[in-house]
Amino acid sequence: MTAKIVPRRAILRTTGLLTAGLLLGAPAVPASATRRRTPDDAWAQLRQGNRRWVSGEVLHPHQDLARRAEVAEKQEPYATVVSCIDSRVPPEMVFDAGLGDLLTVRSAAQTIDPLVSGAIEYGPAELDVPLIVVLGHQRCGAVSAAAHALSEGERLPGSLQDIVKALRPAYKRAGGKVDKMIRLNTTGVVAELKANKLLARRIAREQLKIVGAYYSLDTGLVTRLV
Repeated sequence: MTAKIVPRRAILRTTGLLTAGLLLGAPAVPASATRRRTPDDAWAQLRQGNRRWVSGEVLHPHQDLARRAEVAEKQEPYATVVSCIDSRVPPEMVFDAGLGDLLTVRSAAQTIDPLVSGAIEYGPAELDVPLIVVLGHQRCGAVSAAAHALSEGERLPGSLQDIVKALRPAYKRAGGKVDKMIRLNTTGVVAELKANKLLARRIAREQLKIVGAYYSLDTGLVTRLV
């Protein structure tokens, strides 16, 4: 049997159609897989997630078995959230994020000490996380307790007194007003982290941003302070 000769133009056209079909049929590649997120990209993603939380139109992304398998061997979080331990302020819910999206570092009134600072440093230094968000919140119980102790000259039991000590500068600047104290403490933690030598180098290279924000328990809205 004589082989049928296929014109070169037809071969090229067929190859092009097959390639296009494969591309169209392939799953979309996440942006994070093709380029590194910038600090502004990360903040925009957090803001979008928070808007969904505020409106009640949450997507609960990255919370299925496929995602669990995807991140089992490697994580690529896009932000670190430094927040209070308050049970009403879970970062993954507040920002409608999922498994492997955020590193969360939580302490009373998002106060920091050397161990907490080390946990915060881990994301940018080891995982190239481009954004740190220090998140204060409305009606913070730790701040309220510290303000009361300072105004009454009381000493709280155990290590709770260390929290009072950490919040004393914000208390003095706020004149004892709790909500103002929460905001000042948040921006103060931001300033302290920006002065951290390891983090400052990444900020100077525009690889990292550190922002302060405030969460409303009433509305669910996160607003940026600095």
